[in-house]
Amino acid sequence: MTESARRALEGPVVRLRTRRHPAVEGREFESYDALYDVAESFDELYEQIVADLVDLAHRHGEVVYAVPGSPVVAESTVERLRQHSDVELLVEPAVSVLDVASVALGIDPMAKGIRLVDALADEFPSGPGPWLILQTYSPAVMAHLADVLGPSTPVTLVHHAGLGDEEIRHTTAGRLSEGPVDHLTSVYVTHRPSVGQGVEDLVALARRLRAECPWDQEQTHGSLVRHLVEETYEALEALENFAAAEASGEVDEVSRAHVVEELGDVLYQIVFHCELGDETGSFSLLDVVEALEGKLISRHPHVFGDEEVASAAEVEARWEEWKAVEKSRESVTDGVPFSLPALALIQKLQRRGASVGLAPASGTPLSSADLPVSAEDLADALEALVERGASAGLDVEGVLRERARVVRETIRRLEGVNPS
Repeated sequence: MTESARRALEGPVVRLRTRRHPAVEGREFESYDALYDVAESFDELYEQIVADLVDLAHRHGEVVYAVPGSPVVAESTVERLRQHSDVELLVEPAVSVLDVASVALGIDPMAKGIRLVDALADEFPSGPGPWLILQTYSPAVMAHLADVLGPSTPVTLVHHAGLGDEEIRHTTAGRLSEGPVDHLTSVYVTHRPSVGQGVEDLVALARRLRAECPWDQEQTHGSLVRHLVEETYEALEALENFAAAEASGEVDEVSRAHVVEELGDVLYQIVFHCELGDETGSFSLLDVVEALEGKLISRHPHVFGDEEVASAAEVEARWEEWKAVEKSRESVTDGVPFSLPALALIQKLQRRGASVGLAPASGTPLSSADLPVSAEDLADALEALVERGASAGLDVEGVLRERARVVRETIRRLEGVNPS
């Protein structure tokens, strides 16, 4: 406590925001601690404190209000008092939590560019950090902070900085709730892993490989196509295995690591294509991201506009309508890539065709067996059809792809659109 603050506490009317601070131990002052137990929120608490202080000032002419640390650092009640033009506010400077924490951590806050953060704020700030996080006064708040930062994020717990029992502990966000923790605890974070920074690092890596690796230097959009296809199928397999593990409650580190790896391979293919496009000035990853963001917003008018939908099924049913308006498409078959595997292609066309009255296929089953009634039955039937086609010397994929062309022409005729 500064000498000027000590003298101020000799005033006739003194109120403490809280007695929970070593600087006022052994002193008999009234505090607002009781309000902490009844207020439903900090906003309500601070308004009640300010209202009482203004009333005291009107009745007594002068009131001394003492707060922990500095009155101008992370002190909402003082900021609210400034907004009252009916009282004059005089502020005495004092040592802040930033001062004592910086000494305990052995850092220069200006050189580090530290930002003060409220752990209870609705939104955590973006950017690389570092941050000194305040209001970390309980295990519950620490658990919330672990969710926000990610449990593996390296952090430094600063407990009772400047006091005889000061403790500085380097740990991870997931272990912060282990303590020690009370109202004189804060958390220092030098760097918070972020998606934005991670993507920027990945782009920088792709750029370096493109500059220094002979194989990367030879690649073109055309040469990379098959790699994107292969990586996509590998990612699909990993996702199917992961989904099955989730459904059975048997997700382990192996399945988790596998799906992370395969999705990363797909992501890198996208980054690689964007790097090639950026080199020629055609397009960049930022162009891709901005276009995607715009598309997602336009296709969710029920979220970002005035449209109303009642269910996920209705969203799916209207999805093609929104796409058709957006792209000025004349047929529901527009935009269906014929590079899809034949089975996926004809399924997609059948779903699109159902919306314009496409009749179900009327072909005769190849055997007298009952039609498939389960996934296993269907798999057996499909396998038998593939075997029969192969034994007859037919290209099963090609046959089904040709039928897909017929289905597309049929749909376009139903729509009154030129089949070509």
